[in-house]
Amino acid sequence: MNILYIDHYAGSPKMGMEFRPYYLAREWVKRGHDVTIIAGDYSHLRRENPNVREDFQEEIIDGIRYLWVQTGEYEGNGVARALTMFRFTAKLMKHAGSLVKRFHPDAVIASSTYPLDSYPAKKIARKAGARYIHEVHDLWPATLYEIGGMSKNHPFVVLLQIAENHAYKSCDALVSLLGGAKEYMMQHGLAGEKFHYLGNGVVLEEWQGSTKIPEPHRELLAKLHEEGRFIVGYFGGHALSNNLGHLLDVAEAMKDREDIAFVLVGDGLEKPRLTEDAERRGLRNVHFLPPIAKDEVPDLVSCFDIVFITAKDSPLYRYGVSMNKMFDAMMAGVPAVEAIDAPSTPISEADAGITVPPEDTEAAVQAVERFASMDAEERRAYGRRGQESVKEHHNYEKLALEFEKLFS
Repeated sequence: MNILYIDHYAGSPKMGMEFRPYYLAREWVKRGHDVTIIAGDYSHLRRENPNVREDFQEEIIDGIRYLWVQTGEYEGNGVARALTMFRFTAKLMKHAGSLVKRFHPDAVIASSTYPLDSYPAKKIARKAGARYIHEVHDLWPATLYEIGGMSKNHPFVVLLQIAENHAYKSCDALVSLLGGAKEYMMQHGLAGEKFHYLGNGVVLEEWQGSTKIPEPHRELLAKLHEEGRFIVGYFGGHALSNNLGHLLDVAEAMKDREDIAFVLVGDGLEKPRLTEDAERRGLRNVHFLPPIAKDEVPDLVSCFDIVFITAKDSPLYRYGVSMNKMFDAMMAGVPAVEAIDAPSTPISEADAGITVPPEDTEAAVQAVERFASMDAEERRAYGRRGQESVKEHHNYEKLALEFEKLFS
């Protein structure tokens, strides 16, 4: 079967996030399918972007065909980024016919975070007589006004709302990473029987002899362990949506606990402000480290005693969450404190951590202290439950098989 997977921000383990298109495509290639991923030449999520000299430049990565579209670079979430979205979708619309002649897709997947890609995906699928599957990572434009603070009447928000409605009404099937979003989507035009929940997950083979973390990371974590510190770890993006100011509030409330240290690994627009804030507060129990490669995550998380996961207090999370770091923590067998206002999460469903209200510093402190006071075997029991759950329900081999059923 020929599969065309449209994801503006798609990456690979070498380039960096986002990884989901790569992992699903790799499983489908193993099963004999021909998979083409169409992505933009620049993404703020990647550590390394491809060198693209012309539109639809081809590159083969681990048996997956990537087609790179020139969209231009941007910083932040302003007009420049919006323009790259328009360039990406406009070029796909213009070349829909040639893409059909070149690849003869049997299934077309639109998965670019923002819903504008629903227009070219539908056009390509219609011309090819293919199935059109829309995949939802985040609810746009709801994310823009519920987390980003934009007005619902902003022209860009209105445009995206029209595109979201179009996606739900015109797709043949919908894959959602958010388990509780079905009712919302039905309110915007989706037929209920089209909804399928398939969250993120892990690749089990990546957890067998993973790459070691860089020496500066290893030295700091080893030093903290030698000092008898209980390590509260965070890894991933340092953006507004990650709400890491709350983690600094927890660290400040616990700064007299010399046996507890907080380690934040990653990068993002908020990192300079966070490091300055930690210095201003005199938080000697907080340590910042640079981002690491995807294949180094297993080794990193194994160095933490618990993982701290936080997000802004937003009604948006009532539809569910599927953060990669949740599955990584579970697979590592490390319990988590999650400060997220969601009906349930993969961690809470597996009883693999403690959930507290977002931005409730006292509750978060109590959760950290509870884990710190546990004996090691009790903490390992939390970790085992998470690890068993992620192996059974959240590995990409099984997710790809479930997704594949929607192609027919």
